[in-house]
Amino acid sequence: MKKVNFQIFKHLILICSVFFLFGNSLLAQKYEVGAGAGVAAYSGDIIRRIDPGQLGLQGTLFGKRNFDNVWSLRAGINLARLNGADSIKPIDRLAEVRDGRFRAGIVEISAVMEFNFLDYLRNNSEFRWSPYAFFGLGYTFVIGRGNTYAFNPSTDYNLSTLVIPFGGGVKYRLNDRWTLALEVGMRPTFTDYLDKIDTQEPVVPRFQDPNAPGEPYGINFGNPNDKDWYYFTGLMISYTIASTKCYAY
Repeated sequence: MKKVNFQIFKHLILICSVFFLFGNSLLAQKYEVGAGAGVAAYSGDIIRRIDPGQLGLQGTLFGKRNFDNVWSLRAGINLARLNGADSIKPIDRLAEVRDGRFRAGIVEISAVMEFNFLDYLRNNSEFRWSPYAFFGLGYTFVIGRGNTYAFNPSTDYNLSTLVIPFGGGVKYRLNDRWTLALEVGMRPTFTDYLDKIDTQEPVVPRFQDPNAPGEPYGINFGNPNDKDWYYFTGLMISYTIASTKCYAY
């Protein structure tokens, strides 16, 4: 009986040794937790292209599972502030007259798949860095305040929308535990009301038409052909949770 127990014990030692020698490359990179910070931008009826002068702050907390050296699943929560104002850089004469503005806080819950282009996760890899791309699905809650034209008082509003996060970046392994990443992400939404301006807003009389003095001239505030977007750019750092264990049964 003692001989049998010794044989079992010897095999357990052998198995544990194999996991100890190769576990770092097999299991050590399986789970990560991390955080990040950066800037957020918006495009819609007030800002058509990203304006560096109208950025907000953004932060994220996330957890990640690496299925192998190529694919990873990342789930997290993002907090950000978005803002825009016609008075800063109006896109045309009508926007200058409109003089709309908004500020909004957003909470995004999302899950994305990451694809690493280089095999940088192995401890004996020749690469310590890798470009990567990601694509996924999210849901965003918006709490904002704004106005749709100059003489309309600002009011509170809120909404929620599905978003489709996608983008890419570069990762760099500082050591076996810590990884730094620079990421750029885009979020098309399913709403045109992120900036409190959409095609459902009533036409507001502003000026008299010289060709029809008795009729008011109105401004159509929203673009019916597109939805609003927002964007994140920032640095993220993650910590690898390594847990190589051998179980005795």
